[in-house]
Amino acid sequence: MNDPQGEAVRHALHTLGFDEVVDVRVGRYLAVTLDAPAPGASARVAAMCEQLLCNGVIEDFRFTLREAGEADGVVPATAPEPP
Repeated sequence: MNDPQGEAVRHALHTLGFDEVVDVRVGRYLAVTLDAPAPGASARVAAMCEQLLCNGVIEDFRFTLREAGEADGVVPATAPEPP
């Protein structure tokens, strides 16, 4: 599925020097796929949030790092919210 906003964010992150970002999906949450070693990945993701992904004036952020292939339990952005 095409995600123009995700592509724009991915491009902007590359412009800011975050070349390890492979894919970004934008919805009620952001799912960012990195091609980066685990050591230091947390600091890089925090920097992405602070510099671009989060408006610190009105938003907070939190993130979870998972190894490739781990079940994430994330509901796709197109799925209806549970009642």
